[in-house]
Amino acid sequence: MSQTTSHSIQGIYEVCIGVRDAQPLIQYWQQFGYTVGETGELSATDAEQLYGVASSLQSIRLHHQTADHGLIRLMVWDSPLNQGLGMVSMKARGNRWATSLTLDVTNLWNHAAEAEANGFPIRYGPPQWTVIYPTAQGRPFLDPLVGVREMLLLQPLTRQVMFERFNYTVPDYGQPHEKSPFQASQVTHMGLVVQDDSQETLRFYDEVLGLLRVQDALESTYETARGGRQIFDLQPGEQFWVTAFDDPRSSKTDWQAARSGRLYIVRFPEALVLPDFSELSRPGVLGMSLYTYRVQELEEYWQRIKSSSAQQITDMVTNEFGKRSFSFIAPDGYYWTVVTQ
Repeated sequence: MSQTTSHSIQGIYEVCIGVRDAQPLIQYWQQFGYTVGETGELSATDAEQLYGVASSLQSIRLHHQTADHGLIRLMVWDSPLNQGLGMVSMKARGNRWATSLTLDVTNLWNHAAEAEANGFPIRYGPPQWTVIYPTAQGRPFLDPLVGVREMLLLQPLTRQVMFERFNYTVPDYGQPHEKSPFQASQVTHMGLVVQDDSQETLRFYDEVLGLLRVQDALESTYETARGGRQIFDLQPGEQFWVTAFDDPRSSKTDWQAARSGRLYIVRFPEALVLPDFSELSRPGVLGMSLYTYRVQELEEYWQRIKSSSAQQITDMVTNEFGKRSFSFIAPDGYYWTVVTQ
């Protein structure tokens, strides 16, 4: 199936977080610059049609300045299926996380250390230096260095990676809310972990969904990936590969023209034994459990996905915000929902 040229799809629209009580998460995300937007509800019967969960649902969408992607949806389930991913290792099938830009990663590191000292459930690491883009590196102490400091921040209901840029800009890749306490942007990219040596499941994202593959099979090893070593618990001799899928309006050749809303797929070799937490990473569970895309031609996408190797494709129904939607499980086993614009 050929890639769509309509640009109907854009960057990942929402990161959905299952909760029992929305208020603590609203307060948390407000520190990152998010504000409360629309609310909506579904009966247990309607929620089962769209999300496969026989539980009544109330959802709250959180916006970030004027962003049209990287939003947060809090899904308040009356009867959650399980506790979700919590703070399990990032090196697991079924893993999801959300990444945002901050103007001061040390501020978040300080808060994480204070939270740990006060007995809060949290897992984090010191910000690691990483060179993201293929720029000429200067000499330490003599020339500017181009890269990021990134840190992992896991809490029971949130799985985040935060990064701060040094000596470069990407204008359309994250807009920090400078007056928010953490001076953070909307979610700039989201991630999944798979094991697929053939890479066949990756083709779904560009050939069926029509996303732009901008980075293909970039290798990270224990020896070379300082940030990845910490974030993914890499051990000596281990490696993974990263493939990135962008909003089609992004660029394959000009990294400074990249748009946020990116999907990163981290692929570990099949020979490596990884736990499978897929049942902790789907609608109805607590924590980060679903990503959504928004498209202009919903029926076209429904037909495209029905003709693909995706599974459990639902009918097109009305979601809790009054928008036509459908859900499916991608060939890699991850649950997705598509929403009409």
